[in-house]
Amino acid sequence: MIVAQSTLAHEPQVEIERAGDKVTARLAGHWIAEHAALVEVLAAEISAAADHHRMIIDLSKVGRLDTLGAWVLDRTRHELGERGLAVDFANASAEQQILLDEVAYRGFQETKAVKHSKFVDFLVDMGKTVYGAGRDLIDGVAFLGELVSALIRVMIHPRRFRGTAVINQMEQIAYRGVPIIVLISFLVGCIIAQQGIFQLQRFGATPFVVDLTGILVLRELGVLLTSIMVAGRSGSAFTAEIGSMKMREEIDALRVMGLDPIEVLIIPRILALLIGLPLLTFIASIAALSGGGITAWLYGDISPDVFLSRLRAAVGMNTFLVGLIKAPFMALVIGIIATLEGLAVAGSAESLGRHVTSSVVKAIFMVIVLDGLFAMFFAAIRY
Repeated sequence: MIVAQSTLAHEPQVEIERAGDKVTARLAGHWIAEHAALVEVLAAEISAAADHHRMIIDLSKVGRLDTLGAWVLDRTRHELGERGLAVDFANASAEQQILLDEVAYRGFQETKAVKHSKFVDFLVDMGKTVYGAGRDLIDGVAFLGELVSALIRVMIHPRRFRGTAVINQMEQIAYRGVPIIVLISFLVGCIIAQQGIFQLQRFGATPFVVDLTGILVLRELGVLLTSIMVAGRSGSAFTAEIGSMKMREEIDALRVMGLDPIEVLIIPRILALLIGLPLLTFIASIAALSGGGITAWLYGDISPDVFLSRLRAAVGMNTFLVGLIKAPFMALVIGIIATLEGLAVAGSAESLGRHVTSSVVKAIFMVIVLDGLFAMFFAAIRY
């Protein structure tokens, strides 16, 4: 017989008895976290005493048993079971048995990483990317259908239209966005004119910088720069606002109140984008042309009168309309992506940040892709 006793009555104790091929460990005292070190030592003694025998752990004299004690005992049983020994708990109270069942020890085996070649991993990543892009496209088309359906409902029932929300969103998107868009467009116009002058003066064709600046700004850069800035400024705000409402379950509350979140949250924002982006595009184009004109005056000695005269001759109405035609389509793409990402936010701040980032990246990417598609389309029809 091996007896391990402590000096205090409440400390955990174990008494080992052998009878034939059976070993009994009689526990006593309090097997709790306060005596964690001693509990580990006694558990090691129990494990060492079980040598090619059947082990019974008797809990009849255990005064208190908490989560730590139950977990250590069940871990000991698990370890002995791996050695091929039969281990059973005996005389456990109902509360002790429940605790032992709840903290049942489970071993965790490390999953062996399957080795693939880098080429195979590259193909897998590419396939996942293509699948994700296709899924996003399907989700966007489905969301566009829901948006059109909601617009039809609003048109049938005009009282459901939220004009105040549209005006508020137009203020946030268009009015408050004018300063930064004017500044950036003005500077870009200056850079285009300056670089154009330095390159064209080699061939004695400095006056053609007016044609270059006017066509490039009105057809491409005006709407492209405006769309990118709106995607980064307003698109991210849409995703953050709707995502925060999703996290706080405010969107679910709207549904409980009998309100359609698309009518309340999505339609005002997208309508404000559809109205505001063409206006911002026009303002950005004027700012870029102003910057180009001032730079041509300072660097190319092209007076404002000559600049405006050549600009009027180089730019036709079709050149002006190309940029404005693109703007509503880009606004629709930005609005759909931003609001869809906001509705996809889960219940954590990490999810919110991830979807805001995804919203900006996807919107800018799709704006550039859409601009390229329009460029090919207008070139094909020679407009």
